[in-house]
Amino acid sequence: MPNYTVTVATGTQWFAGTDDYIYMTLVGSERCSERTLLDKPLYNDFERGAVDSYDISVGEDLGEIELVKIEKKKYWMHDDWYCKYITVKTPYGDYIEFPCFRWLVDDKEVILRDGRARLAQHDKTGVAKQHRRKELEQRQKTYRWKEWHPGFPMSIDAKAHSELPRDIQFDSEKGVDFVLNYSKAIENLYVNQFMHMFQSSWGDFADFERIFVRIKNTISEYVMEHWKEDFMFGYQFLNGCNPVVIRKCTEIPDKFPVTQKIVQDSLERGLTLEEELKEGNIFIADYELLDGVTPNATDPCTLQYLAAPICLLYKNSQNKIMPIAIQLGQRPGEDTPIFLPSDDEYDWLLAKIWVRSSDFHVHQTVTHLLRTHLISEVYGIAMFRQLPAVHPVFKLLLPHIRFTIAINTKAREQLICECGLFDKANGTGGGGHVELVQKSMKTFTYRSLCFPEAIKARGMESREELPYYFYRDDGCSVWEAVTSFVTDVVDIYYDKDETVQEDEEIQAFVKDVCSFGMQDFDKCEFPKSLQTKEQLVEYLTIVIFTASAQHAAVNFGQFDWCSWIPNSPPTMRKPPPTKKGEVDLKYIVESLPDRGRSCWHLGAVWALSQFQENELFLGMYPDEHFIEKPVKEAMVNFRKNLAEVAKVIKCRNEGKKLPYYYFSPDRIPNSVAV
Repeated sequence: MPNYTVTVATGTQWFAGTDDYIYMTLVGSERCSERTLLDKPLYNDFERGAVDSYDISVGEDLGEIELVKIEKKKYWMHDDWYCKYITVKTPYGDYIEFPCFRWLVDDKEVILRDGRARLAQHDKTGVAKQHRRKELEQRQKTYRWKEWHPGFPMSIDAKAHSELPRDIQFDSEKGVDFVLNYSKAIENLYVNQFMHMFQSSWGDFADFERIFVRIKNTISEYVMEHWKEDFMFGYQFLNGCNPVVIRKCTEIPDKFPVTQKIVQDSLERGLTLEEELKEGNIFIADYELLDGVTPNATDPCTLQYLAAPICLLYKNSQNKIMPIAIQLGQRPGEDTPIFLPSDDEYDWLLAKIWVRSSDFHVHQTVTHLLRTHLISEVYGIAMFRQLPAVHPVFKLLLPHIRFTIAINTKAREQLICECGLFDKANGTGGGGHVELVQKSMKTFTYRSLCFPEAIKARGMESREELPYYFYRDDGCSVWEAVTSFVTDVVDIYYDKDETVQEDEEIQAFVKDVCSFGMQDFDKCEFPKSLQTKEQLVEYLTIVIFTASAQHAAVNFGQFDWCSWIPNSPPTMRKPPPTKKGEVDLKYIVESLPDRGRSCWHLGAVWALSQFQENELFLGMYPDEHFIEKPVKEAMVNFRKNLAEVAKVIKCRNEGKKLPYYYFSPDRIPNSVAV
């Protein structure tokens, strides 16, 4: 009588084990085994972290094992079970791996294919084709699109984290409770005594130190000491939290009437402004997106204000980026003066503060929320809807959307919802952040997610012209490493361009992203199909890079750059000045956030800058969805390339007072999960 040995591995998460009844059926090419009870309640099998083995005897040979069916039936009350993998040893001594890495909840069954990745056109048997089709039919019922706000990318159809499919929920919801985490951060930072002091202004800049956490040799302390200096202001456009706004200026816009006479004292090379433009030494940061956005009005006791400034920047003879002119609005005129470094100290300082505050809003809502969180969720939902677990691209992308749908759902539930935490301290709270995303979506394109192209589109690609643009340099290194890895994997499963064209599932995935996730918005230019291997490689590189490296670069520096409140005010309590010579220190301090808002802001940037417990960094794939040796070799090469990038970054940073490490692969989580 043929005998099959089945090995079952249970996950190591809390509550991964189960006391419910577990049944298994082996589906072979010739016949099926009988439904076999593997575990009875209270037998202590399937405990957290356990690996259990069972013998399944059959009357006749089953043929080639095609599927494994697992069923969980309630004993006393539903007890969820996380199955990592199943290995089947055949009577002939062959071992077949069936990756699972899924939760079985309620009275649920899961049907697994063996771990070899396959394209749809390469499946030959009716059983395999039917399983593939049924899996996607079920997924499309489970993962549904929903519009959270008009003009937004689509999101998951779930009002709360608890409504999500168990497989994409956080292991512990408490760990991602924004209210709890922000409150805990405020307590840990010893600023809880101030957190309810809304409307209470600080006395002066030094007063902000009462809530500033000093950690020796950190960037945040250096920012506190140098934030007023023009070089620090300019440096942040290159290597701060939001290094994606600055662009080379080839022509001064009509709405910003800067002339040679106005800025000649700031130009060092003896050239005219026109000549400096031609030499490529003039740059601009334009916050036009904020023009007309409604400021936060959720607190009737505190008026809050927004501005849409334009800042002209100059690369001086030391290759430092320095501000030379600031206009705090989009329409020039008598009430919109152009502020200069030669103006009164407080006039110039407040103008820079307004730019930093505007940069904070664009960073949080557009650079961070829209262009990493929301777009990664679109890719994740489309992946679950259109790619079965056996598809190589599903296996490739799954680690890079881990917890992304969950964190975004939690954010919509607590953070960016109406009356959410975002409203407490942010000038774009109360709906302004929604308007900002809607406006940004009108110019959001697929090509802008391609890192090298985005750099080039802003005229920032030359290392010779801008030798200290570490965001560009490190980002390109990581992009190249990801591209190389994706190319290796694509080459394993797609032998020619026609294979891409014939892959109906990958075409459906790409079309779902464009037609549903991005709602076919005008000018978004997301592809509806892919014709070549090169296009597929670029597409998958964008998905992985955006979810991992780009998110890390714009998220994990928030405490470094934003914890010193005057450097990145989350709101302003007085309107932008309309005249020169009327600002003093008292006016500036009264413009900055009050004590309560400062504390909520500090708690937020602290919490957002922390890695998850048991974080998985780029290239770490402990869940073996791929079982093929060539893919595992590609992963090894990927990790070697990433380690080399990290080594170069570490060497460059040695001895620097302002190290740049946000693109270091050992600090890049695999996915958007915070």
